[in-house]
Amino acid sequence: MTRYRSIFFQATGFMISIREIAMIAVSLLVACEPARQDEATVPGRWYTQAQVEAGRSLYADNCVVCHGADGSATEDWRTPGADGNYPPPPLNGTAHTWHHSLDQLDNSIGNGGTEFGGVMPGFRALLDQSERQSIIAFIQFLWPDVIYAKWEEINERSD
Repeated sequence: MTRYRSIFFQATGFMISIREIAMIAVSLLVACEPARQDEATVPGRWYTQAQVEAGRSLYADNCVVCHGADGSATEDWRTPGADGNYPPPPLNGTAHTWHHSLDQLDNSIGNGGTEFGGVMPGFRALLDQSERQSIIAFIQFLWPDVIYAKWEEINERSD
């Protein structure tokens, strides 16, 4: 047994045990381990991957019926229906969603879209701010980088 515990590198004259090698390897792995994916901010964006995943689920539960699974919603969203109300706009970066700051987006989800001529109900009583922010993260995750960059400029000016 002693024979296996005292491995050494003769070339360098450095003695090291298998246990010490294992401890060094574990230390290096821990030191080099990237941040957990769900805690890491999505590159170039304000939100984390965990928020996107939470938002994906919340979006599916609360938004997909009107805005579509991919955020494409209604093709002719600029034209009011026979009832005079506007249909749900796309949220995938092809409509006006990116024109609104983070606070305005949160407010729209919380208070609904009736003040803008839509019929979207408010979700403030159903979704807390963290959940609304996760939905926004998911929606913005759908946006191409060029649209996100334009939104970022708008959002910075609104502060």
